[in-house]
Amino acid sequence: MSDIVIKCGLDFFERKWPQKLKDSRVGLLVHPASVNRTLKHAVDIFLKYSYHTSAKEDHIIKSKKFELKALFGPQHGIRGETQDNMIEWEGFHDRQTGLPIYSLYGKTRKPDPSMMKNIDVMVIDLQDIGSRYYTFIWTMELCMQACMESHKSVVILDRPNPIGGHITEGPVLDKAFASFVGQQPVPVRHGMTIGETGKYLHRKYYPSLDFHIIPMQGWERKMWFDGTGLPWVMPSPNMPSLNTAIVYPGMCLLEGTNISEGRGTTRPFEIFGAPFINPDLLVDRLNEYKLSGVMFRPMYFQPTFQKHAGRLCGGAQIHIRNRRRFKPFKTGVTILKTIHDLYPEHFSWKQPPYEYETKKMPIDILAGTDRLRKNIESGETLDRMEAWWQEECMQFNKNIRKKYLLYS
Repeated sequence: MSDIVIKCGLDFFERKWPQKLKDSRVGLLVHPASVNRTLKHAVDIFLKYSYHTSAKEDHIIKSKKFELKALFGPQHGIRGETQDNMIEWEGFHDRQTGLPIYSLYGKTRKPDPSMMKNIDVMVIDLQDIGSRYYTFIWTMELCMQACMESHKSVVILDRPNPIGGHITEGPVLDKAFASFVGQQPVPVRHGMTIGETGKYLHRKYYPSLDFHIIPMQGWERKMWFDGTGLPWVMPSPNMPSLNTAIVYPGMCLLEGTNISEGRGTTRPFEIFGAPFINPDLLVDRLNEYKLSGVMFRPMYFQPTFQKHAGRLCGGAQIHIRNRRRFKPFKTGVTILKTIHDLYPEHFSWKQPPYEYETKKMPIDILAGTDRLRKNIESGETLDRMEAWWQEECMQFNKNIRKKYLLYS
């Protein structure tokens, strides 16, 4: 663990609160990882600076900054209650705070007018993990959209990109394949913080929105999360560690297939396989690609839920040897290509629906294009595939991303 301690937006938002928003009514979008460096949750911190009267208070302190009026939660719930993927949850009244809690992963993913009527500003404090598929940045975008339409303000409390802000990889989303796992053109591994992503969305798509970012202090682009001095709190139930986040930009692709991505094991996204796979044959074939920074260990496992639950699966575990050289998206594609080629009679692409998309193939909306799937099906070489997505990343970095970076 590093001796450096980075301060997130939550750590000093009170000092940086926009003056024009003083005395505003606040809605707060949070999840379990919305904590400061001493593990105090954003809800408790905001209540400290709020006019809000809880069950423990019988008066309102008029020197406070704002009035906390509502809480909002993204996929997996405001407290991380929903373990599995694509499990909706409904809002409720929080007995502890007396506040309404609205679900943005249930009947709606965008705040509706009834949720917005009692607030003036939406504060967003979500720990992202740096992958386009991870839905929290798209919940943020839908909140920005709703706030622009209803003339509300948005404040982003920025947090680190845990896998660094200096590396991008994977295809840039083609808008024809937009979905809740990718609503706007960014690469799979986008190399931006949630604040920088918000700045991009604001400037490019929602310029009339009253938008504010409370940045971090001390964070540098080449930092990985374990170099920040901040505690790792699972932002979602299947994101237990930094290693999970590092492999996720490639291994989430397996959600678009009949291959287990390790949900229902203690190492989701690091373990993968299926009942029809011979682990030793798979690993021997993967090793032929000589991928940088990674090794594969043949193994058997039995998921407790999701794909192949209760069945013995053959597969492998990813062991990262050098994370600076490791290419997660290339690794995920190599795994897909290898299993597709080894087991053509057993391997299959998952069919819709997936993440509220009922027509497009799940693998296509994950990749942000159908080109990847078609390349794998046609036997395209890995080097030729990597060449086109590297070109897309280079163009995005050069023409778009660099305009919105907040940190060096």
